[in-house]
Amino acid sequence: MANFNKIMLMGNLTRDPQLSYTPNQTAVVDFGLATNRRWTGQDGSQREETCFVDCRAFGRLAENMNKYLTKGRLVFVEGRLTFDTWTAQDGTKRSRHRVTVENFQFLPSGTRATETSQAVRSTHADSEVQQTVEDDIPF
Repeated sequence: MANFNKIMLMGNLTRDPQLSYTPNQTAVVDFGLATNRRWTGQDGSQREETCFVDCRAFGRLAENMNKYLTKGRLVFVEGRLTFDTWTAQDGTKRSRHRVTVENFQFLPSGTRATETSQAVRSTHADSEVQQTVEDDIPF
């Protein structure tokens, strides 16, 4: 059976990246990302929800993210979902999901994530219309 684990998120950093190093001197950066979703409810009211996601990057990527990103900065990240488990100091077993970042892109800092995502959706819709028009050509 085939498996696929790919995450793509666009949002704002909830805190400044925190850089640390493993015992073998590999850079590790942890940061939080907030993504927003807006929709119209069945009653016609505008609704919004925010999803907060913990992210981690390694190596040169981690160093670059720490150097250039700050709290509030809009960023697009690609990575994979990882599941961490540990035993807390009180002996309870704990777990959480986190995104391990494999690539990122800076986005214009003056543009909010929702405005950018609307532009992406609009561009995608335009390409679907173009594809439909081209599919109607009989030759």
